Formats: sequence, structure tokens, C-alpha cells
Amino acid sequence: MVAQATPDFGGYVTRYGRKCSDGRVIKAHAFRHMDGETVPLVWNHQAGTPTNILGHLILEHRDDGVYGHGFFNDTDIAQHARQMVVHKDIDKLSIYANRLQERDKVVMHGMIREASLVLAGANPGASIDHVYVQHGDDEPEVAHGEAIIVPDVTIEHADRPTPDNPDPDHDGDNDLMDPKDGGIDPATATIKDVMDTLTPIQMQAVYAVVGAATEGQDDDMAQGEWDPTAHIDEDSTVGDVFATLNEVQHSAVFAVIGQALESATNDQEGGTVVHRNVFDQTAPDAPSAPSDYRSLSHADQEDFFKAWKSAGGNSLREFAKDYFAPGGEAALKHGIDNIDVLFPYDQAVSTTPEFISRRMEWVAGVLGGVHKTPFARIRSWTADISFDDARAKGYVKGNLKKEEFIEVARRITTPTTVYKKQKMDRDDIVDITEFDVIAWLQTEMRLLLDEEVARCILVGDGRDVDDDDHVNANNIRPIFGDDPLYVTNLQVDLTSSGTSADDIIDAVVTGMRFYRGSGNPVMYTTLPYLSKLLLVKDALGRRLYSNRAEVANAMGIADIVPCEALEATAGLVGIIVNLTDYTVGMDRGGQVSMFDFFDIDYNAQKYLIETRASGAMTKWRGAITIQEFTGAGGLLADPTVPTFNTSTGVVTIPTLSHVTYVVVDDSDDSEGSALTPGAQSAIGAGDTVHIRAKAASTYAFVDDQSSDWHFTRTS
Repeated sequence: MVAQATPDFGGYVTRYGRKCSDGRVIKAHAFRHMDGETVPLVWNHQAGTPTNILGHLILEHRDDGVYGHGFFNDTDIAQHARQMVVHKDIDKLSIYANRLQERDKVVMHGMIREASLVLAGANPGASIDHVYVQHGDDEPEVAHGEAIIVPDVTIEHADRPTPDNPDPDHDGDNDLMDPKDGGIDPATATIKDVMDTLTPIQMQAVYAVVGAATEGQDDDMAQGEWDPTAHIDEDSTVGDVFATLNEVQHSAVFAVIGQALESATNDQEGGTVVHRNVFDQTAPDAPSAPSDYRSLSHADQEDFFKAWKSAGGNSLREFAKDYFAPGGEAALKHGIDNIDVLFPYDQAVSTTPEFISRRMEWVAGVLGGVHKTPFARIRSWTADISFDDARAKGYVKGNLKKEEFIEVARRITTPTTVYKKQKMDRDDIVDITEFDVIAWLQTEMRLLLDEEVARCILVGDGRDVDDDDHVNANNIRPIFGDDPLYVTNLQVDLTSSGTSADDIIDAVVTGMRFYRGSGNPVMYTTLPYLSKLLLVKDALGRRLYSNRAEVANAMGIADIVPCEALEATAGLVGIIVNLTDYTVGMDRGGQVSMFDFFDIDYNAQKYLIETRASGAMTKWRGAITIQEFTGAGGLLADPTVPTFNTSTGVVTIPTLSHVTYVVVDDSDDSEGSALTPGAQSAIGAGDTVHIRAKAASTYAFVDDQSSDWHFTRTS
């Protein structure tokens, strides 16, 4: 663009591709649409007062950013600001932009609303500051899509010669060619230096002439008698533009045209191709665009897209390669070979590769919910006072008062090490420059270590016991399958006729009488089972529960958390627990630690992340697990309690279908033979017998916690 009048100053209002102080980058051509637009010139973004409007800027889009040509008003304040710019008291521009479109810290698009003169050094370096707004007495908040952008460049003063203003001192000379006025020295300048002094319109004329020359119209040119206007049909202004060039600029332009002709001739004759930018004479060996380059007109573009749509409108890239290929529909018209090199490189949609993993939302809740202790050796001990003999007794004068016998049990859990190891060749680390591959790799290692520990807490690692990578279940004890003293197991039949997922809710509601854990528990389940619960309907086909919270409320629990790790355990419907009752212990040094080591022999960088911890339920009946019963027999109700005569010491076994009773040796939990229904042999005075009910092989009790009893004969 060419300014309508001499601007008072100029400068970049934003630069493309530069990383700002907050890590953001403005993508190339993000503000292309602002070319030629006029925006207010404001003092320090204080546009609320009219006197702070100092003038205006005309924006010019360039390949490396947006340039602003500044014009001051005639007001006293504006002229005072002009003097500050002239004396370089103020040398920074800043813009306010809104409607910003940003992805992965890259500003893709936006609207420039005003430009401001700002104090030098107020924001050292390029920066983008989000705009904060305040409503009344509320706290300030970020106005998303709005920002103050400060480029890391200074104002160019109007007394310096530019292609749009070659004579700022109005002495009649072209100061671009006058070293004493800040221009270049023709005696020492390269052709590129001279070409850089051309205005955009002059450069367009040069491109047009070079294009015509390389199409073969070089006869007159070779004799030095060529007139640019003789080789164009309607654009007679090219000659007028060339008439504005001074002698030095004429020499540089015709040298460039000669270079273009030499390149085109060598190509046509099969000679050596000159891989060189004809507009840059300072780097003879540097690669450049082909010498037969020319732009596509608007009509050319319309023809291309019409042809693309007619061909089916599929891959634009592949169609363009055929369209512009030698012999293609537009090959002779445009002369563009290897069209694919003009397409931009592929751009990643995220800063790092995305992990394909299991759902991990539940992991943080598990690790954050457990009780933590700074001791790796955990001991839990219990004293059973639920027996009838432990009850307080009435006293009859003259009778013997009886002592209470309390059974005390303890469990000790020791720590184990859980680790993850990775390595990378150092050459690969150096070659990967698009993102920090080490930080990305360490993120993956921590993510999977946390998942493994959380999985071990709920259901175990799932590997075979003899697997070298197995995490010992005696060190981090999984809730599922733990001792009945700590975990109650419920069975629910979903296969029999007339059953539905709603039976899961019934089983939880009836089984919560066995829960002795802290507070209101949470249920960990799988998405398939949660989906079955949400799809339960009444007789009219209406859904009973509209969301997860309603299902949890029907069960009488705090929440339902989907957990993909449970899907690997067949038949496991869910785990109901308040993880405060699960204790994780680790000594000092056992916390999660990352180690790295460089192997000189193999040029490999190795990384290790590990933790050493123990874990176990420490609350009596602190959790409930629900399993889907798939046996052929079905579920049995709670077994009948045998009768016992405390005076005679005789136990009477009831008769039940699919149920047998056995005597259990408490020293090793071994079971004797099945007892015949009816009265059994009396036990000795003061002795205790342990009776257990067992379901037949194809059956299971609704609650296996109600199948053991201890009977003690009085002394």
C-alpha cells in the first residue's frame, strides 16, 4: 500500500512468528485481513477520554507482520506526543485486539481495534497481555479473546527515507540513494540493497516485466532497446512506473532482468539451471524459486476451483498436482512445475503427541482418597466383641460371675517397589526438536505408575503370581478379594429369568447393613454396568434414573465412579468403599522418585520412576464388593443359624437344601467333614466350637458373612 500523505512515523504493530514473553506466537498472516484498514492512534490504550485520541494509523500487511503508518492530529496533545516521538522519548507501539482465535498458544486470527503509543521499556520484549475487565465490586476476570500485543520493535521516524517517502527532507533528492540523508551508497551497495528501495508498486512492475521476459520476449532486450510498455496489452502504467526509477535503480532492475533471461535460456536449451533468486545478488549459491515464477490472477483462481468441483471436489492437493503438472490443464498457462512444493508443511494440532490410553479420571480420586502414613510397615489389629458371650450379663446373688474372652487378631503389611523404566537413544533426543520429548516421556511414565498403584489398591495388577512383573498382593492388598474381616462380598444374579440391572441396586441397599466403613462411601464400577443401571425402565418403558447421581441416591451412596480397570475382572460389578479406610504407607525415600542415567557405551539416556509403598484395608468391614453370580444353581438366602444349648454344649444342625455344615479348626481355618443334620456330640465345659455353613458347588449365598458361628459352653 502507499500512504495518501507523508506519515509522521511508522513501525510494526505486531510481528509474526516471534515467541512472546508468555510463550504465545502470532501465526503468519493472522492479521492479513487488516491490510489497508485505519485504526485510531491512542495514548497508552486510554481511549475512554476523547483528548487521548492522538490521530490514526493506516495498517499495512507484510510477510513478517503488520506495519502501521502513523498520522498525528493537529490538537495540542497530539502535537506534544509527536514531539516526544521525534525526540525518541516514546519509541514503542502497542495494539489492542479482540476476537482472537487461539490454539495451543498460537494466535490464528483477530481484529486490531486500536494502536497506542506506550512508554518505552514498559513491556521489554514482545508480549501479549490478556485484557482484564472488572464489573462493579467483583474480582477482575480475563476477557477471553482480547489482548494487548506489544512487538519487540521500535518506531521508525519519518525523517528516515523509505520507498514510500524517499525524500523526507524535501530537498528534491532521492534520499534512498544519498548516504548523507540516511540512504544507501550506490558505490558499495549490492543489487539486493537497491532492489529493497523499490516501493511495492515498483516491485509489481518489475515482476511483470521479468515474467514477460522469461516467456521468450527477449530479442529487443538483448539489444538494449526493449520498451516495457511494448510487451503489454492494457497495462500502460508499467512504463510510467519504470520512469520513476532513478539511474541506480534502473541499472539494478535491468541486471535482474538479464539474470532472469539467462536462467530461462539455460532451461530451454538444456543447459545448467541457475538455482538462484534473481532479486538477491548477495548469495550466488543460495537456492531460490524457479525463474519462471508468476502469480495467479483472480480469474485463474476461479477457473481452478471450477475445474476442481467438476472433478468431484475430492483431494484439493492431488487435483492441483495434476492440474498444474506438465501437460495438465493449466501447465502451459501458468508454467508451474512440482506444484506440491508450494503447499504448506503439515501442522500439528497439539504441542505433543496424544496418548492413546485407558480412561484415567478415576486414578487421581483413588490416590488422593486413601489415608497416608509415613510408615511402610502397616499393622491393623482387631478385637472381636460380637459374640453373645461378650455381652454384659445380669447377676443373681450367689451365682458365679463369668469372665469375658476377647479374640484379638492382627495383620501386618510390608512394602514393595513399583517401577517403570524407559530409555532413548541420545541421537533421537537431539533430533526431536519440535517438542520436549523428555518431559513428554516422563509424563507418560508418571501417568502409568499412578494408574498401576491405583489399580493394585482396587483389584490388584491382574498378572499371574509367578509373573516376574507381578505386584505382590500381600504388600499392596487389593480391596477385591481381601479377607472377609475387612471386605464383605455380595452376589447378585443377573442371568435368571425376570432379573434386571435394578437387582444390583436391591443387592446394594440390602447389603449395606454389613458396611461399617467411614462416612458415605463411593462405588467404583465399570461403564457397561453403569450403562445398564441408567437404562433400567419401568413397566411403561420410562427410564427410572436420568443420571448417575440418581442411581447413587437410590443405592444410598455418595457417588458412582466409572473405572476401566475393573473391566479386566470378570463378573465384578463394583466396589463400595470410603478410601479413607484404606491406608498407604511409605518410609522416607519411598515416595515417587525419578532417576536418570546416561549409558556411555550405548549412547542411551535411561529413566526410572519408582515408589516403595504398602497398602491395606485397616477398617473392619470397611468395603463391600458386588459380584455377578453366574452359577447354574443360583443364589441362596442367608443360611439358618444352628441351635446351641449352652448348658449341655450340644449343637443341632438344621436341614437345608443345597447347604452343608462343617466344623472349622480356628488354628489353620481347616474344615472337617460335612455334619449330619440333627444334634451333635456335646463339647466340653468352657470349650468353643466353630460351625460354618457352605453352599453347594453350583450355589452361593447372598451374603457369605452370615455363614460362620462360634458357640461356647458354660463352665
